[in-house]
Amino acid sequence: MKLLVGLGNPGSQYEGNRHNIGFMAIDAIAREHGISQFRSKHAGLLAEGNIAGEKLLLLKPQTFMNRSGDSVQQAAKFFKIEPADIIVFYDELDLVPGKVRVKIGGGNGGHNGLRSIDPQIGLNYKRVRLGIGHPGKEFVTPHVLGDFAKADQAWLTPLLDGIGKHVDLLLKGDDAGFMNKLALALKPAEDKTEKPAPKAQSHVRQARPSAPQAKLPQSGPMADMLKKLFRSE
Repeated sequence: MKLLVGLGNPGSQYEGNRHNIGFMAIDAIAREHGISQFRSKHAGLLAEGNIAGEKLLLLKPQTFMNRSGDSVQQAAKFFKIEPADIIVFYDELDLVPGKVRVKIGGGNGGHNGLRSIDPQIGLNYKRVRLGIGHPGKEFVTPHVLGDFAKADQAWLTPLLDGIGKHVDLLLKGDDAGFMNKLALALKPAEDKTEKPAPKAQSHVRQARPSAPQAKLPQSGPMADMLKKLFRSE
């Protein structure tokens, strides 16, 4: 059994925040695979489902971000799930918006959710880092606790849809394949506008090449006549 965790803050006032992209990822997975019965359990909202023959749990901790580990640890302990079978989705400042990276272990990068999880279950769990971009050190708090802008939907919607459609690759351990599928989903459409054809020459111009300049006679009766005709008075 796998435990898929999305990090965020509970409450409607935080629903559209960049910090809640982990919750959004879990909702996208649930939506894509018809998992709808979330219930309050283990200090979170928990749902059970099956994807590609793999039984799994979807968890959205309701403890607020900096205590996410409480909920994750409770669920993992109750269902006897090892850290290697836990996948956590969360917002990553150090990746450009829409960029996704998957890794196992490593530091918490200053993320309060991971900072809470690591001491409780260890580091050997899979992290799905969902880029939201870095606004500059002094603007981090309003950025992560601010809602995604309308313009962000151009990459956010296909990203979340892609996570829902291709999460089976993560479950199978094909992290590279998962990241590749998401990169393709976000790839901008190629500009297929054809360049205008070169302007065609007039058929008259094409059919009538310039005639070579005629040479004037230099001697003889014709030359004498021309000299008289153009002689200055």
